Amino acid sequence: MPLLKIKALNETTQLYVWKITETFDELFRSVALKDISLARLEGMKAESHQKGFLSVRRLLMEAGYNDFDLYYDEFGKPHLQDGKHISISHSNDFSVIVLSAVNIGADLEILKEKTLKLAPRFMDVSHLKNLNKEDELFKATVVWGIKESVFKIKNEVGISFKDHIFEHDFSLVDRKCTVELRFNNKVECFDILFDFIENYVFVCAFESNK
Repeated sequence: MPLLKIKALNETTQLYVWKITETFDELFRSVALKDISLARLEGMKAESHQKGFLSVRRLLMEAGYNDFDLYYDEFGKPHLQDGKHISISHSNDFSVIVLSAVNIGADLEILKEKTLKLAPRFMDVSHLKNLNKEDELFKATVVWGIKESVFKIKNEVGISFKDHIFEHDFSLVDRKCTVELRFNNKVECFDILFDFIENYVFVCAFESNK
């Protein structure tokens, strides 16, 4: 079943997950696109990106919306016409959207060894100590997703994953942690939820009320 999951992350936030098993034509015939979206789709060179784009529109339909309800601001951040917050992510054979009453950022990442090799460039590698290789990969991928998710909320030029976004150490079994963004002489806090979907990591960031 292509719609893999609908999950409540909290009282006002829902996660929708699509597993892409359809052909491009099957997905294309199942959605209605506005002209600007059609042009964007035609400009994509990789079919995997096209299918990810179309599967997101299918998820919108599952949530009671369609492509005409979605627009992007000048920074490329997605918004819904009714003011509800949305975050979108796509990786290989999966797409996700998160809908919420509050500002959120979501990211989906496939597990790949390259993420672990690059870990010193984007995280405090002391947080990987005393883990086996498999858990090192899982945790490094979660941290990358955390930083992507926080950046999606803030979306400000100059933010560095390594120098400005700091995750507090956490355990993989917790499925949650907290993060600080230290940027422009200001400290902002975020609450993080994460989970695992087959060989993917899903992360969602929320602005903290604390």
